[in-house]
Amino acid sequence: LSLRRQRQMCIRDRYVSGQIGLKAETMKFAGDTIEEQTEQVMANMGEILKEAGADFKDVVKTTILLADMVDFKTVNEIYGKRFPENPPARATFAVKTLPLDALVEIDCTAYLP
Repeated sequence: LSLRRQRQMCIRDRYVSGQIGLKAETMKFAGDTIEEQTEQVMANMGEILKEAGADFKDVVKTTILLADMVDFKTVNEIYGKRFPENPPARATFAVKTLPLDALVEIDCTAYLP
């Protein structure tokens, strides 16, 4: 790719760093369950995307980190509501520990055409 094209691609990319289920107003977890934390993660991500001029439809890649892979199905159901068509590429990993002992963390990359 030409340098100009690479720069354009970078300018159009929106990176959302890993989000955990903290409420912005209190900086406390939305709850103790995987459902509550995942819903909050997705809400946080949605707000960040909106501020960047993007939406879930613009997301091209996500990474999901789970404290326990047993929660994959539950997280996948909540996650899938935001991506009903053409879901982005995704990688999911179980990790030993997440920040503040969160149950789930998700990051994403969006691309604005």
